[in-house]
Amino acid sequence: MTSSREPGAAAREPHVARKRFGQNFLHDPGVIARIVRAINPQPGDTMVEIGPGLGALTGPLLEAAGRLQVIEIDRDLVPRLEAEFGNRPGFIVHQADALAFDYARLVPPGGRLRVAGNLPYNISTPLLFHLLGYGEAIRDLHFMLQKEVVDRIVAAPGSDAYGRLSVAVAARAEAHALFGVGPGAFRPSPKVDSAVVRIVPRPPPFQIDDLARFDRVVAAAFSQRRKQLANALRGLLDAQAIAAAGIDPHARAEQLSAAQFARLANSIAM
Repeated sequence: MTSSREPGAAAREPHVARKRFGQNFLHDPGVIARIVRAINPQPGDTMVEIGPGLGALTGPLLEAAGRLQVIEIDRDLVPRLEAEFGNRPGFIVHQADALAFDYARLVPPGGRLRVAGNLPYNISTPLLFHLLGYGEAIRDLHFMLQKEVVDRIVAAPGSDAYGRLSVAVAARAEAHALFGVGPGAFRPSPKVDSAVVRIVPRPPPFQIDDLARFDRVVAAAFSQRRKQLANALRGLLDAQAIAAAGIDPHARAEQLSAAQFARLANSIAM
């Protein structure tokens, strides 16, 4: 299909952020520079950007790494990105849903992916677990997320933010909150604060016999987080079995580390 517009016209036309895609476009140069420094892309890195939007991070990432693949769901933004960066030999854009995308196809032989992005709040958690499912194929993830989500990801046992997400990530990766970002760094401005998090996938530093079973135990425990484990895990483990795993059956889910949840899950007879 041909277009009557002159080359580059798409890049100059204003784009209205779409609520259904959760679009809030990053524009603050200071924040952009700080994110790029945190990622520290190097020539030869296999960089992937999710949700490039108007390309605020795209340019600096491409400049530093020399090559960049981006995944953008909004088909109206694809021509803008191609008009601005398509003349660079290392740039590839995929018009696709990041939640359904097969990232394995981007992994080079003997290499790993470095993934970054300003993620829409409405897909951040499922997308994170979709990516963590690729395990060692991903070297690291740097994401802008809602600050509340980052707080939950990095929370320690016993803290108010600690929950199912904290435990699930701890079983799959190391996570570190890097810095906060205020609403003014985006257009339109969101009604919440944001934060940048670094997540490095790795095998758990404790034994998990069955990850799906581990996730079921964690989900059951936190579905009734104010209840004692003996009640919350009824049907999976009784008080005697919990105690045999070295865990107080009167404890609550928010008090247990990921390693302790693993001991509970491993003790379930198959």
